[in-house]
Amino acid sequence: MTKLHKLAELGQSIWLDYISRSLITSGGLQDLIDQGLRGVTSNPSIFEKAIDESSDYDDELRELAVQGKSADEIYESLVTDDVRDAVDLMRRVYDATEGLDGYVSLEVNPELAHDTDGTITEAQHLFAALDRPNVLIKVPATPAGVPAIEALIGEGINVNVTLIFSLAQYEAIANAYIAGLEKLAEGGGDVTKVASVASFFVSRIDTAVDQALKEADNTELQGKIAIASARTAYARFREIFKGPRWERLSASGARVQRPLWASTSTKNPAYPDTLYVDNLIGPDTVNTLPMATMKAFLDHGHVRSTLEADLDEARAQIAGLADAGVNLDAITQKLQDDGVDAFARAFEILVNSISEKRRKFLSERQN
Repeated sequence: MTKLHKLAELGQSIWLDYISRSLITSGGLQDLIDQGLRGVTSNPSIFEKAIDESSDYDDELRELAVQGKSADEIYESLVTDDVRDAVDLMRRVYDATEGLDGYVSLEVNPELAHDTDGTITEAQHLFAALDRPNVLIKVPATPAGVPAIEALIGEGINVNVTLIFSLAQYEAIANAYIAGLEKLAEGGGDVTKVASVASFFVSRIDTAVDQALKEADNTELQGKIAIASARTAYARFREIFKGPRWERLSASGARVQRPLWASTSTKNPAYPDTLYVDNLIGPDTVNTLPMATMKAFLDHGHVRSTLEADLDEARAQIAGLADAGVNLDAITQKLQDDGVDAFARAFEILVNSISEKRRKFLSERQN
């Protein structure tokens, strides 16, 4: 039994924040599943690295180019093929956990982050194209994303809500999930068949807050606010998913929308490399780890429930930021804005790279 299995016994599922064709075809993903991996997440930056920085996709890309496919069509074909293959590998986990885990996430075009209708349309298209019950469509927790999340859950489409940095952002999407389930139930849909996670980004909070604290000549709270924010969000999760409104849905078999800890690699080399794993372990949660962080945790991470520890201290630490002159709300909003922009840039770079390879392959064929 690995540490990943032991975490599952404590109620936390570990997902991998990485996907590539070579990982799937080499048997590497299956090896991780055997070690207790219970899901996979992806984003435009991950696919940009996987496709642009390897030749693994060139044969399929060449064939699609010859067929006359556009760069956008080629992108979708390449990524949906990978996601579909990963989903099929994870299906055994999905079945064994009765739909709790075994999911693979694919993000909507990040350029739609401020377009509610466009997000809904693309999410519907991707979910139908993949045609698997253990797919999660990633939608950002932007103001435009919140009503899209409610609509998609109301249609029975699984959603991984991404780019959550603040308690206010978290509360909005948790309530959207519940409202979506209510719409699904009212329309005669099966609430037992829909799943969602709320991806709360962690390490980026410390990176930004630590810099602000440094500028304020205050080092006491450095390296503490990301974990404190996650712990307060988890406490709010416990409050939201109880009471008469939730109990009506739960009685029909609805699952809670589990908090998922994202951005869990340690950015500051002065901090332990398993900081955002060891300190965020608790029931009804997911932690999605980059490969290096997963290997580090398997090697020297600590398995024990830590998420609900020192909640009063966590709240005091967050309150202490104001005394230090640091505006956490402004920081977390900028982090979300920057995250949307970063994913959009990665998507643009990837599509441009595909376009260049497409032109190259067509030119070689003509010559």
